[in-house]
Amino acid sequence: MRLLVAFATAAAVVPLGAASLSVPAEAASAVYGFAWADGKGHLHIVPKSASRATRRTFTFKALPKAKELRLDYTRAAYGRVTTACDLKETEGRVAVDAKGLGRTKCTPAHLADELGGGPVPVRVEHAGGKATKVNEILVTSWGSPRTATGTIKRAGDTSVLLTTGGKQMKLGYAYTTAFYRTTARCGDAWLAGKPVNADRNGLGKKMCTWQDLTKALKGAAHPVLVKVDYTPGVDSLNEVWEVYGDA
Repeated sequence: MRLLVAFATAAAVVPLGAASLSVPAEAASAVYGFAWADGKGHLHIVPKSASRATRRTFTFKALPKAKELRLDYTRAAYGRVTTACDLKETEGRVAVDAKGLGRTKCTPAHLADELGGGPVPVRVEHAGGKATKVNEILVTSWGSPRTATGTIKRAGDTSVLLTTGGKQMKLGYAYTTAFYRTTARCGDAWLAGKPVNADRNGLGKKMCTWQDLTKALKGAAHPVLVKVDYTPGVDSLNEVWEVYGDA
């Protein structure tokens, strides 16, 4: 995960009075959560309940029955927590306002760059399907990864629908996501040929990329069996193992 987390975690130990930590009531057009890239100039976000943990950090919790939003951000104002728009990390210097919102004025192109690297914790003001203002924020925790076996199907070039334990969830992925294949080549169709790279449990051993995952899922007509490592609170798909039956 991004190194912004290291700062956020350290900052979270600073005790503050309860009155200074309260998040003021937001208009219906403002939501908090992890933003994911969703096609050129668009993001999707599942609204979370946000509370101030410190003067600089927030804690997210799930909102019951929250519905995903897909927003055009091509004309949005973008405020970063870094001191310069092109920085990937805070480097120990944080630019947030009194509300804990990123205050370095950046452009939608900078937001596109950040989303290209994975999820971004944000506060978004929106109207009519368009984000008008996006502020990066610092969160105290990105959650704990879990493993599961189930099926996935394509839900976009960088997202899947995972079905496991009778539940379905949408997970995003990026260049940091690892994909392990049973096939001879990374670019092969799903389960193509003999399982030359499967272990004794049928799990893929050949390391491939997130782009190979996108290609393989595009060619799969039905949900496919996988083992995954994912982070529920961030809706992040971290690792995917192709499964070859009982190989």
